[in-house]
Amino acid sequence: MLDKLAGIEARYDELNRLMAEGAAPGSDYSRIAEYAKERAGLEEIFSAAQAYRALHKDLDGARALLDDPAMADLALEEVKSLESQQTALEEKLRRLLVPKDPRDEKNVIVEIRAGAGGDEAGIFAADLFRLYIRYADGRGWKSDLLSKNDTGVGGFKEVIVEIRGQGAYSRLKFESGVHRVQRVPTTESAGRIHTSTATVAVLAEVDDVEIHVPDKDVKIDTYRASSAGGQNVQKNATAVRLTHIPSGLVVTCEDERSQTQNRLRAMSILRARLYEAEEERRIKAASVERKAQLGTGERSEKIRTYNYPQSRVTDHRIGVSSYNLPTVMNGDIDQFIDELIARDQAAKLGGGVTPAPTSGDDDDE
Repeated sequence: MLDKLAGIEARYDELNRLMAEGAAPGSDYSRIAEYAKERAGLEEIFSAAQAYRALHKDLDGARALLDDPAMADLALEEVKSLESQQTALEEKLRRLLVPKDPRDEKNVIVEIRAGAGGDEAGIFAADLFRLYIRYADGRGWKSDLLSKNDTGVGGFKEVIVEIRGQGAYSRLKFESGVHRVQRVPTTESAGRIHTSTATVAVLAEVDDVEIHVPDKDVKIDTYRASSAGGQNVQKNATAVRLTHIPSGLVVTCEDERSQTQNRLRAMSILRARLYEAEEERRIKAASVERKAQLGTGERSEKIRTYNYPQSRVTDHRIGVSSYNLPTVMNGDIDQFIDELIARDQAAKLGGGVTPAPTSGDDDDE
C-alpha cells in the first residue's frame, strides 16, 4: 500500500509543477484544465496519505517513550489512541485505492430475457422485473419501462427498463448473468418442481460523446406497434427497429407514443449495448486474474438460484444464501450485492480473495 501511495503523491506533486509551468502566457490552457481535473481526482487520497504519514511518525515517537519509566503510562495511552486512528485511516486508504469504474455513477438499462423453461421462464422474467423495480423504489431511484414483449400468460419474453439514480450501475452491475428458478409452476398438475432460467444484462447508459454511432451504420425500420398505447399507436407506424449493420445488433422500441421518442429510446439502448460489448472485449483481454476472483461474468454463467420449495436464494459466486425468498423477491438483494462489492474491491487491490464455495445445500445442479 505504501508503494501505491508514494506513486500517487509523486504524481500529485508532478501535476502541481506542470500546472505552475503552464501558467505562463501562451500556454495550452486545455492541457492545464486536464491537469487540474486529474489533480482534483487525487486530492482526497493525497490528503489521506499525508495524514497517514504524519500519524505513522507520531506513533513511532510515542512508542519510543514506552521505555521511559516516567512517561510509559502516558505513552501507552497515546500509542493505543494512535493505533486505533491508524487502523481507521488504513481502511479508508484501502477504499480510496480501489480502482474506480468510470461508469459506476451512471444510470442503467436492465434487459431481462426468458431462457429455458417455456412459459414458466417468461413468468420468472416478469418476477425479476418486479424485483428490480422494487429494489429501485427502495433506494429512491426512478424507473421507466423502455420495451417489453409479453408471453400472453403473465410473463415476458423480453423486458427492458431504465433505472436512474446515483450509483445505480455500481450496484446493479453485479446482477448480470443467468438467474435460475426452481418451483412448481401454476400450470403443473402433478406438482413437479421445474427448473427455468432468465438472463439479466445490466448496461450503463452511454452518452453520445462516449460512443459515436454513424448514421450510415444504422438501418432504421418503422412499423405499427403491437403493444398498448392507444388508437394513435395502432394507426401510425410509431414503433422503431434499429439494426446496427457492422455488428448485426437489433433493437426495437414501441412503447412510446411517437416514432421520435421510440427512436431516441432505441438509440440509447443500442449505444449501451455497443459500449458494453467493447468493454467485455477489453476485460477479456486485460483482466484474467479478476475473472478467477469473481467468475468470468459471462451471461452464460449461472449466478443465482431461487429455490421456492426451500424458500432459499443462493448466489453461486460467493456461496451466500438467504432463507427468506419472499423478501428477496420483494427487492431485498443488498446482502448479495454488498458481499459482491466487498470481494470485487479486494480482488482489485490484489488481496487474493477467492470466492466462497457454493453453499452445500445447493445440490440441485
